[in-house]
Amino acid sequence: MSLHGAVADAVPDAVAGEADPDTVPALLREAPSSLEFNKLRKRLVRNARQAIEDFAMARPGDRWLVALSGGKDSYGLLAVLVELKWRGLLPVDILACNLDQGQPNFPKHILPDYLARHGIAHRIEYRDTYSVVTDKVPEGNTYCSLCSRLRRGHLYRIAREEGCSTLVLGHHREDILETFFMNLFHGGRLSAMPPKLLNDEGDVLVARPLAYCAEADLEKFAAGMAFPIIPCDLCGSQEGLQRNAMKAMLDEIEKKMPGRKDTMIRAMGNIRPSQMLDRRLFDFAGLTAS
Repeated sequence: MSLHGAVADAVPDAVAGEADPDTVPALLREAPSSLEFNKLRKRLVRNARQAIEDFAMARPGDRWLVALSGGKDSYGLLAVLVELKWRGLLPVDILACNLDQGQPNFPKHILPDYLARHGIAHRIEYRDTYSVVTDKVPEGNTYCSLCSRLRRGHLYRIAREEGCSTLVLGHHREDILETFFMNLFHGGRLSAMPPKLLNDEGDVLVARPLAYCAEADLEKFAAGMAFPIIPCDLCGSQEGLQRNAMKAMLDEIEKKMPGRKDTMIRAMGNIRPSQMLDRRLFDFAGLTAS
């Protein structure tokens, strides 16, 4: 059985047209009705549902803070969660949140207008982390690490203020694989981006429901849904990042050997400590012949 076969029956074969149009959330009414797009949409919903089940992300009555940057991944995340909730497959309340980090020329109206127009509960928070990052990080160095830490700290605070148990992020399959290889090549450790984790304070969970979703699918989905994408002028403006090299390497592997990315993701959930070299995970000293 495939990685996502366990919940194949949990998502209807058709994702559009079988329900009363009046009950469809406003965000989903804009979805194309073509057979190809419906297959894409179903795949994303099914994969997200699988990840939510596999890693026990949702508890009935939870309140989720869904981080919305304005990029394709976070828009796709929001749409998929809205669909799962509409179908009764996600028993949580959703609050979308955009952290306006003070980037020059950031179009402040796009996200609140979009969310209000589609009836999505949301909070827009302004914090000028852009100036902090550009002041602290030497020219030519990457901004990602500091920017991420500052952003995450504010999102944890907002989650607490809004009574949210979980911060939900839009990282996808490729983000996890790229992180794995960055840690392998540059950090000397086998670790990736976990689908679910607990923050250091122990009071907010972080969930990544798109862990099984392919970036290419999210790109096609965003184009079909005509999301008003907002480009990042901070990390997105820097070339030559280590992550870009990992992305190029993975794309080349996938091009030569289709399906390898899904195989790699499955491998991360199929670890054999006795076949590795970590003495903390397996008692090699105690392994003796009888």
